Amino acid sequence: MTLTSLAVRNLARNKFRVILTVAGVSVAIVAFLLLRTVIWAWASGAEWAAKDRVVTRHRVTFVMPLPKRYVDEVREAPHIRMATWANWVGAKDPNHEQEFFSTLAVDPDTYFEVYDEMKVTPDELATWKKDRQGAIVGDVLARKLGWQLGDRIGLQSGIYPGDWQFTIDGIYTATAKSVDRSTLVFPWAYLNDSLPPARRETVGWIVSRVDDPARVADIGLALDRRFDERDTPTISQDERSFQSSFMAMISAVLKAINIVSAVILGIMVLILGNTIAMGVRERTTEYGVLRAIGFMPGHIALWIVAESLAIGLLGGLGGLVLGWPFINLGMGRYIEENFGALFPYFRLESGNAALGLSLAAVLAAIAAAIPAWRASKLRVVDAVRRVA
Repeated sequence: MTLTSLAVRNLARNKFRVILTVAGVSVAIVAFLLLRTVIWAWASGAEWAAKDRVVTRHRVTFVMPLPKRYVDEVREAPHIRMATWANWVGAKDPNHEQEFFSTLAVDPDTYFEVYDEMKVTPDELATWKKDRQGAIVGDVLARKLGWQLGDRIGLQSGIYPGDWQFTIDGIYTATAKSVDRSTLVFPWAYLNDSLPPARRETVGWIVSRVDDPARVADIGLALDRRFDERDTPTISQDERSFQSSFMAMISAVLKAINIVSAVILGIMVLILGNTIAMGVRERTTEYGVLRAIGFMPGHIALWIVAESLAIGLLGGLGGLVLGWPFINLGMGRYIEENFGALFPYFRLESGNAALGLSLAAVLAAIAAAIPAWRASKLRVVDAVRRVA
């Protein structure tokens, strides 16, 4: 029997304390994994972005529109294979007022060509293109709100007042993790014809596919030079940079999440350290006896660290066992359904799971460092004189 195995078996001496400590570590790891998944899911949208797409918007702010004639000029630019456009409508279903989902007015002829990772059957797409009030919705949104093909729905928008009536002509699925599956798109002409003359013929942003992904930055700069001297200047970014710009707007929130996750790990270290320190104090006399019969100070320290490692690993494994269904089957589904525009894919990633387990082990060793050092420094006479 080795010192390490003896230390692990020694955990059974105070089962209640060990169970509480393992439970505390498990809860801390679950919280850590959830926060890390938030950061990972937010950043992954940029990582999965298409490398050959360029987004052109108003240079001042995303909410200011562009003249629709810019679309034709973008299409005529060198290296542009195709281009489409969209307007943010921000509509809600009055029957589900608390449910948030993206609503976009788009060009039916080109939108699903530019975003070819959004898959719609040819028959549904053909029906939609002929229907001025047709809508195509993501499969997650359709399942959540109980929408089916042929349903007639009414939406209301604070940006474009009025009652907007649609027929569900299609339901799209996704072949990329960066796609929000809780979006509703409808023909831009329906929106444009419903607006007062002063607000017509404008688009929110333009999205282009280029013929050379390696030159996407240069192509974007060339597009902007076309509109530099216009009343409405533009800024064009590759899709990854465009999505990263949204990350910059909430960088303070992401930093706060990182700080909170570090605080959670700090609390876990204190919990482990307290448990190990109590155990060491109770077994001081035993350590003295071990020293008296020939064990070295390093053996005592190894025993204590091994015991802490065992608790940390048990807690880490418990956190993974609890965290996987909680995040993937619970929080993940809820967030994808309600915040798909921000988190189209929210799952516990294997790298984060490995990180959580590794940190549980490493921090357990750190928590045991001081108690192990103090125990190894005890003199035999002082140790055996104490009464546990």
